[in-house]
Amino acid sequence: MERKTYVIITASGQKSFIDIDGKPILRRTMEIFTGAVPGIRVVTVLPRDYIRGWKDYCLSSGFDVPQEISEGGITRFHSIRAALSKVPDGAIVAIHDGLRPLVSKELVSRMFSLMDDGRRAVIPVVGSDDSFKSLRLVKFEDGSERFEEDSQPLPDRSRIWTAQTPQLFIAEDIREAYAQAYDTAFTDDASVAARKGIPLTWTRGERYNLRITAPEDVALARLVISSPLR
Repeated sequence: MERKTYVIITASGQKSFIDIDGKPILRRTMEIFTGAVPGIRVVTVLPRDYIRGWKDYCLSSGFDVPQEISEGGITRFHSIRAALSKVPDGAIVAIHDGLRPLVSKELVSRMFSLMDDGRRAVIPVVGSDDSFKSLRLVKFEDGSERFEEDSQPLPDRSRIWTAQTPQLFIAEDIREAYAQAYDTAFTDDASVAARKGIPLTWTRGERYNLRITAPEDVALARLVISSPLR
C-alpha cells in the first residue's frame, strides 16, 4: 500500500515572513514541497505569537494550501516532538527547516523516491571546500576576544560533511526516537534517530540549500531565485 506523505516545516518567527521575490520565506518553502510531492500534507510549526499573523496572511493573500498548525515548544526538539503527534503511523514524514527556501523540487522528489525503496531514513549532506582550524575562542571581561591555537588534531576535510534538511523518516520510527529525553547533543533529527538506532541513508544535498540567518543570506537567496539557471 502506498504510504501517505507529510512534511513538518519549522518556522522561526519574524525571519520566516521576510519577503523574497514577492513571497514570504515560509510560503516559498511550503510551495517547494507541495509542488514536488502531490498530495503531501503540511504541518506548520510556528511560535505562538506568529500563528495569528500567518493565518491572516494565508487568508488575505489567497494562499490556501491545507495545513495543520502546531505551536512551537521551548526548543526545536520539543517543537518537532509535538508536531509529530499530527502525523499518522505508516506515513513518510519529511522534517524541514522553514528558513531553507532554496531546496529544489528535484532533491525533495529524489529523497521521497529513496524512501519508497524501503529505507528507514534519508539525510542530505554536502561536503566542505573550506580549510579547518582547531582554535579556542577566549573572551575577556572587557568584551574583547582572541583566538588561540588548540592542540587538537585537525579533521580530515574529505570526511567532513554538513547535514541539511529535509530529513525523511517513517513516522512511527522518528516519533519513537523523539520520545527519548532531550539531550543537548541532539543537533538535528538525524542525531535523534541515530541515538535510537534507526539506520540512516545519506544522500548528496545541494550547495544552495542554505539556511537564511543573516541579511546577506537574504540577498543571496534573491539572486539564486532570480537566476535563469534556477
